[in-house]
Amino acid sequence: MEIEGKTALVTGGARRIGRAIALALAASGARLIIHYNKSEAEAQEVRGRVLALGGQAIVLKADLAKQQQIESLVCRAQDFGPVDILINNASVYFKTPIENHIAGWEVIMDVNLRAPYLLSTLLGLDMKKRGGGKIVNLADWAANRPYADLIPYCISKAGLVAMTKGLARALGPQVQVNSISPGAVLFESELAEKAQLAQKRTLVDRLGTPADIADAVLYLLRADFVTGIDLVVDGGRTIY
Repeated sequence: MEIEGKTALVTGGARRIGRAIALALAASGARLIIHYNKSEAEAQEVRGRVLALGGQAIVLKADLAKQQQIESLVCRAQDFGPVDILINNASVYFKTPIENHIAGWEVIMDVNLRAPYLLSTLLGLDMKKRGGGKIVNLADWAANRPYADLIPYCISKAGLVAMTKGLARALGPQVQVNSISPGAVLFESELAEKAQLAQKRTLVDRLGTPADIADAVLYLLRADFVTGIDLVVDGGRTIY
């Protein structure tokens, strides 16, 4: 796909990896729909950056844990223009020790799995009808190597990988659907002390950056012969 002139929706596009993806798409000539839930100031800052590049962008708020807001997001996004590219980046992430059983289960599954599925089906079917489109889902390498204190989160990301493969079959050949599983890219403040150890467990001897993930997204958008795959971007940590 030629990215220039296409309309792209990036969920969670205000911060971190989502921000890097949004700016990379804008630099490639895409029209941006920047979704946010709580980070309005950051979303507006990204929009400002896009406008400064001479591009077009809007920001849209939606709580992805609520189905009605997801459906409203789709309608408002399509008012900006038919969506050609969907980046399902938004997710929630917090520890869920097994002693707490299913604490946080619903919100994790709603935001990390149900929302991408609803967005992908609603927008993907329209892409298919119009003859083409791209969907990229942001999973996690922990989908295959889950953490003991993040089991619901890891389950949601494993489901996202399975969803990617199913949608690639259901929406093909017009729409290509892929996922990316980042490895050691960003750390929460309480995990900062583990960053050095994680770096040593990569084969490239460095941690990843949001730009590394954005580059992978651009590759998948331009690669028309690639669909239904989960691209692990972890500096070789999986085979360390």
